[in-house]
Amino acid sequence: MLSTTSAVAPANSTLSPIIAGMWRMAEWQLSVDQRVTFIERCLALGVSSFDHADIYGNYSVEALFGAALQAQPGLRQRMQLVSKCGIKLLAPARGQSIQHYDTSAAHIIASAEQSLRHLHTDYLDMLLIHRPDPLMDFDEIADAFSSLIKAGKVRQVGVSNFSRHQFDCLHRRVSLATNQVEFSPLCVAPMFDETFDGLQDLQVAPMIWSPLAGGRLLTGSDAHVTQLRAVIQEIADRLEQPFVSVVFAWILRMPCKPRPLTGSGRLDAIALAMRGTTFTLSRTDWFAILRAARGHEVA
Repeated sequence: MLSTTSAVAPANSTLSPIIAGMWRMAEWQLSVDQRVTFIERCLALGVSSFDHADIYGNYSVEALFGAALQAQPGLRQRMQLVSKCGIKLLAPARGQSIQHYDTSAAHIIASAEQSLRHLHTDYLDMLLIHRPDPLMDFDEIADAFSSLIKAGKVRQVGVSNFSRHQFDCLHRRVSLATNQVEFSPLCVAPMFDETFDGLQDLQVAPMIWSPLAGGRLLTGSDAHVTQLRAVIQEIADRLEQPFVSVVFAWILRMPCKPRPLTGSGRLDAIALAMRGTTFTLSRTDWFAILRAARGHEVA
């Protein structure tokens, strides 16, 4: 088993080991009271971090979540709020006639301030750039981030979906707390394209979106997914652990100390993710899943 301690804590160590992704909250059709209950039960499970973006639910999710915080103000001090900015969806009412990226300082600051209003909070625990922008100016982004931190509106900053080089370019200008990237047994690129290596070297823990490959690990019917699922299921049966928990344990075995997101409004699904934090896969079982994921031997 790898040691779970290090000389220096990862930059985003204030976040819970599993993070509740809120991008589908608008689809859950919950009343304010039901949203409060959902948040309270997440906290009881040990999931205290909630991942947002200004655009989620066609710009509606932050306000839905904020209404719950407004109804139960004591919840805010028990959680960490993460949000993202930098994408503008097609929204004629907002004067946006084409979907595009905007990482200008004016947009970053305006988006952060709008997130604060929608979430009914004075600060974000973390603000991320949602996607790399071909027109992004690293100095301008760093200045905007630094301004928000200095004003007390944001405590930490980071990025999402950045390459190692893009991360390093911005990190040299302002300290970044995370890079939120896609990773699962069906998307293993970050462990081979230097993303995870670079973050581990900097002792920056990544956040992981789509750890179940958008549900494909559970429902995919092609030959590759079917074989991979059989390998994971054999390990799950032998360890007497749920399938989903084994997948999360496989991700958590990475030495860069990733923090996976869930995307479900089902508390039992979130509990299964958290269960993945309670055991460690052997090196043999971990590589068996990697072999099935890649379809060939390691050597």
